[in-house]
Amino acid sequence: MSKLSIKQWAEADRPREKLVLKGVSALSDSELIAILIGSGNDRESAVELSKRILLSVENDLNRLGRVGVTDLIKQFRGIGEAKAVAVIAALELGRRRKATEAVERRKITSSRDAYDHFYPILCDLNHEETWALLTDRSNKVLNMLQVSRGGISGTVVDIRLILREALGHYASGILLGHNHPSGNSRPSPEDTKITRKLKEAAQWMDITLLDHIIVCGESYYSYADEGILG
Repeated sequence: MSKLSIKQWAEADRPREKLVLKGVSALSDSELIAILIGSGNDRESAVELSKRILLSVENDLNRLGRVGVTDLIKQFRGIGEAKAVAVIAALELGRRRKATEAVERRKITSSRDAYDHFYPILCDLNHEETWALLTDRSNKVLNMLQVSRGGISGTVVDIRLILREALGHYASGILLGHNHPSGNSRPSPEDTKITRKLKEAAQWMDITLLDHIIVCGESYYSYADEGILG
């Protein structure tokens, strides 16, 4: 039995037509991906192929965001470079939109607020990055900057760079954030060493290290919440 192509579906069930008729929120994740890839292969429609792509990451869009172009091409029949690039680009746009929304939430009042700022930038990465939020005396965000980028298991943080930027923005507070691609949110001895060094160095300049957040998917670790910065 030959596959049923999307063109043979009822018009209201075709992803593009459905989007126009019912709005983008009416589409499932697989239907949205089907619009991006445009067509399937000789065995599957675009929607069926998209469902299989999602199934490979347990229907987790964050995990899909960490999949590379080469991986999509190798793993899925009918996915060439152009289709793979379209999917990755769309997911990156979504990540950047989240990052923009996070920056608009200007005041940090809890570890959750800090996590919400760091999450859009760090959640999908398969390598470690460290970022710093600089705040004024009211804990409003003055600036956000990347301070290091490393491998799967670690990164080197330049404390002097953080303090230089903090002084340049007349910051009163610093919040450090980095991710753990391993899936374990517990801090390493090196994480704690960096935290203590930054706290001590910042104090000499009358700047407070408010927290160090370790982003691990939907969960996080807060040095402040654990009482380690007190």
